[in-house]
Amino acid sequence: MTTRIARLFTEHPASVDESYFEHMAFAAWFSSRLLLAAGAALVHAILPFMFEKTASQIVRSLYERTHNRGR
Repeated sequence: MTTRIARLFTEHPASVDESYFEHMAFAAWFSSRLLLAAGAALVHAILPFMFEKTASQIVRSLYERTHNRGR
């Protein structure tokens, strides 16, 4: 039973060649970038002359960094 639970926490990180803690750090960094993109998009919604390309540039860079992970 313990092994099955441990596998829940390690199987996916291993599929992208990371330890549990390496994956946690990457996911936290990724989340922070998404929050920045969301903030820029929200400001842009109210003030369309600000952050015209910021959110899309962040999303594009995140995609480029992650689209081939685990292959």
